[in-house]
Amino acid sequence: MSTELAHHSIHIPKWKKDEIEDIKRLITSHSSVGIVGIHGIPSNQLQLMRKSLRGIADLKMCRNSLIDRALAESSDEVKQINKYVEDQTALLFTNENPFKLFKILDKGKKSAPIKGGAVSPKDIIVEKGPTSFPPGPIVGELTGAGIAAGIEGGKVVIRQTKTVAKKGDVVDAKLASILSRLEIHPIELGLDLRAVYENGTIYESSILSVDESIYTNNLMLAVQRAFNLSVNSAYPAKATISTLLTKAASQSRNLAINADLIIPEIIDVLLGKANAQMMSIAKLALEKDANSVSNKIKEKLAAAPVAKKPEAAKAQAAPAEEKKEVKQEDIAAGLGSLFG
Repeated sequence: MSTELAHHSIHIPKWKKDEIEDIKRLITSHSSVGIVGIHGIPSNQLQLMRKSLRGIADLKMCRNSLIDRALAESSDEVKQINKYVEDQTALLFTNENPFKLFKILDKGKKSAPIKGGAVSPKDIIVEKGPTSFPPGPIVGELTGAGIAAGIEGGKVVIRQTKTVAKKGDVVDAKLASILSRLEIHPIELGLDLRAVYENGTIYESSILSVDESIYTNNLMLAVQRAFNLSVNSAYPAKATISTLLTKAASQSRNLAINADLIIPEIIDVLLGKANAQMMSIAKLALEKDANSVSNKIKEKLAAAPVAKKPEAAKAQAAPAEEKKEVKQEDIAAGLGSLFG
């Protein structure tokens, strides 16, 4: 340790040394360290927030210089969160997942009125429509704040939607008062989680702010696409093996049918196919020569339902006939009658 640093260390008050050691102890005893902004939060609100986090996280408020000193004396990885220490800062120590911590803090935020002279955190919009105010000086006050107002049906109404302040604008006292009376609260009062250190990684708030519905939908889409890719590329996996086997069985069955491969599993289909082809040939032969087919085949052709044109089918709906199962013996007999 250099003489200069040693000399400087001697003059650090004991309470400051205790604070630094306490921060270092909390860092090593928790899996995550968060840097939170507390600007604009009243002390009584901070105490309520501290109580609400009991059992989830420890909130420690102290001077930025002491935080800097404690981080400087910590590991090289932890030191990196020092760049998020600015303005009014507090430390948050927890064993919770950083994403869960962000969600807890975000849900704990409450809307609050903006004060005159404060910077708007977002675009502030006054919507067109009725208000709860009776006719009176409020009309002039609204107009003076740049908000078009009038009286309709005994009530003051906002005549048009207007952005009265953009993000980053300084809101003057007059506008702040009007917004408060309109119950427009653009300030989110709560702990502003800037970054979290966990196991060598720093997560900024932009990363921790996750829209769960979009994340879930993207995850489901990815799973669906992965499933389709696996099936279409015939890549066997636990999630797709049953689908691949079903697909393979269907394709092999179709191949056997189209190739007229005589096997027990498709013999009924082949006989049905042959019977249909036989009846088609018999019909063509009968049109050319009435004696070309047997009487039994003629009876079968006569008993076959006549296909109606689409127009006729629409004009007259025929009653549904009872479906009859064609037995293999009948198909074989038909073939025999045609060629025997």
